[in-house]
Order: sequence, then C-alpha cells, then structure tokens
Amino acid sequence: MSLTAPEPVPPVLAARHGLLEGPCAIEGGIAFSDVIAGGVWHLGADGQVRSLLERRRGIGGLAAVAGGGLAVTGRDLSVLRDGELSIWHADPGVTGFNDLTASPAGDVLLGALRYRPLAGEDPVPGDLRWVAADGTWQTLADDLIWPNGIAVTGGGTILVSDYHRRCVMAYPAEGGAGEVFFELADGNPDGVALDAEGALWVAGGPSGSLVRVLADGTVGAVVDVRARFVSSLCFAGPALDEVFITTADNLATPDTGGTLFRARAEVPGAPLPAVAQPPAARR
Repeated sequence: MSLTAPEPVPPVLAARHGLLEGPCAIEGGIAFSDVIAGGVWHLGADGQVRSLLERRRGIGGLAAVAGGGLAVTGRDLSVLRDGELSIWHADPGVTGFNDLTASPAGDVLLGALRYRPLAGEDPVPGDLRWVAADGTWQTLADDLIWPNGIAVTGGGTILVSDYHRRCVMAYPAEGGAGEVFFELADGNPDGVALDAEGALWVAGGPSGSLVRVLADGTVGAVVDVRARFVSSLCFAGPALDEVFITTADNLATPDTGGTLFRARAEVPGAPLPAVAQPPAARR
C-alpha cells in the first residue's frame, strides 16, 4: 500500500461542514475551504482549527503565496491576507473559478467554469488559464468542460482533471492541444497532487477513493477513504510524507458532513512552488 489507511482528523470531525476542498500546506498547518457552507479554515500544528475567511462560497482551490497569504478561487481569483481579500483576476463571462496551482515560475494556472454544474445547468466548455503576478493572463486550453485539479510535472506538462469527462488531460507547458493522460474507471477525477516519483494522485470524487497514476498512465494503487465523496488532497509536513484529504462526507460521524482525513505516504510528495505575490497584495 502506498498510503496508510486515511483517518479523520478529530478537531475537524468535531464540527459540521459541507463539501471541504482545496487542502493546502501553509503556516505549519493545512488550509482548506468549504465549498457549500462557505469559508476558509486552518488546521494548525497545535491541532486547533480557526477561521481564516467567512462566508465566501465556491472556493475550489487554495495555494500558498510567497511572503504570506493564500490565492483563493470562487467568483474571482483573489489573495487572502489577514482576513482581507484583494481581487487579482476576474471575468464576468465566467461562472466561477475552480482549482488552481502555481507554475514553476510562480504564476497561477487556473480552471474557469462557464456553467453552474452544482445548479444542474447544461455543460459548456470552460478553460485553463495562466495568470501572471501583474494580472496579465492568457488561455492555455479551451477544451475542458469542468476543469478541476491541476498539477505540473517535472518536465513541464500540465495535468488537469476534467470532472465532467472523467479523465485527466495533459497539455504542453505553453498550452495548446491536449491529450488524455488517464481515464478514471470509477468515479470522476477531482483534486490532484504529484509525488516525488512523478506519480499523480487523483481524488476520485464519488468513488470514495484516491488513485495513484504512474507516469505512464497506468494505475499503481487505489486507496479507499471512509467517505462517499473524496474531493482533493495535498502533501504536507517537513518530509512531505503526510497526506491530507478533503471530503464531502464521512462514514465515521455522518452527521458532521465533510471532513479532513490524514494518512502517511511511503513516497513523499513533490515540492510545490509558492504563488508569486501580486503587486496589489504586497505590503
């Protein structure tokens, strides 16, 4: 097994949540969002859970920002520092921004939606965007229906989950035509994270599991989580061998809804670059 059995984190399990998402290692702990109920939370090294942001809904992705703070998705791309949001990138033609990650240079790779899947709207294509610290941006790919988890391999290939099409797409670093890297046999691909061997861990959404996909696109491991819906994951800890997993529910105390699970990885995670601090958010 590539992970120890994931166990729910008691301080998070103790409170009721909705769909937890976007786990991100920051400030010696883990930040995560609640897509449905709203807000961003932080689990500290001391085991305490505190609120970083209230009410904002639809946050599907978080990323650590160099110098402090979080890049936050939702109705726009913003930077969260000391409880305050500064808008970085917005587009009135987009219904919401979902997941994101930092490029090796510290720019943001960002998934944009053009329909409201949770409201039952008919699907239309979204896109994958590159957003620089100064706010300039461009579309890298426009053939994604429901862009979700994003990762950049050591060779520069951009891997993006398309939740609607149940596959992970691979794009060149400069964007353009993509190809299917992996098709999920069970569930829908949601959040992703790379490990130090170049394997991609994929949260399977309604499969209730994580899938480790090797660099050649074959399955290396499947790890069950005690939840019916697994939304995302991240590596954390000094050795990057802790794995934190977000869910929309849990089978330990079903009445408390979504929670954060923790496991230990045999293969540590790949280091993630921080997002470059945009000028508007600098002090």
